[in-house]
Amino acid sequence: MAVYVYSIVGTTHPQRLAGLDGVGNPPSTLRTVHTKKLSAVVSNAPEELRPKRRDLGAHQAVQERLMADGTVLPLQFGFTTTDDNAVRAVLEDRTDEFTERLRTLKGCVEYHLKAAQDENALLRQILQESDEARRLNEEIRSGSGSPEQPLALGELVAQEVQARQDQLAAGVLDALRGFAREERSSQATGNDFLSVSFLVERDNEKGFLSAEQDLAKELGEDFSLRLLGPLPAYSFV
Repeated sequence: MAVYVYSIVGTTHPQRLAGLDGVGNPPSTLRTVHTKKLSAVVSNAPEELRPKRRDLGAHQAVQERLMADGTVLPLQFGFTTTDDNAVRAVLEDRTDEFTERLRTLKGCVEYHLKAAQDENALLRQILQESDEARRLNEEIRSGSGSPEQPLALGELVAQEVQARQDQLAAGVLDALRGFAREERSSQATGNDFLSVSFLVERDNEKGFLSAEQDLAKELGEDFSLRLLGPLPAYSFV
């Protein structure tokens, strides 16, 4: 039977799984697959696995329990393989890699930050600060502009938006990266100009959170900073 893999930990980790359910309906039973230095937390994989709330919750509960007791390499939801022997083979083949990663993540948690600026506020700012954008906009609104000017204004605004969002993202990263051991940026979507995960040592959490709150106040009400965490270090496995 196929095996669902939740996490990898060191064999010295307590691996307390009592009271937790695995994915599936009915819930699967959690167990561990061992090698000399590593253990993987697994269960039988259901025939149909979809990211439903119950299964996502079961996956996350395993990560949080393990994280509370020590260092964990959390796998993303939905990772399966053929059987326990396949899990054991990967643990043996990549022992040095996983052991080094566990060492790097020791005492750390992940925080994920997304940042956005109100679109209307950004456009107002561009029209106030760019003489060329303001001139084009005024001529278009007065009806005295050429047919090419709306396209020119659109291209100019798009360039200004990109340049300003790049600068904002760099400023946010500069303000917070001093509190993090590592960072991983991902593609921002929608109105967001930043999507980034920080690997933060427990000892630096207070400073990191305080810096993020100070940054939100400094940026003001036109900005939205959404911080999620502490999380298992999914982005740094």
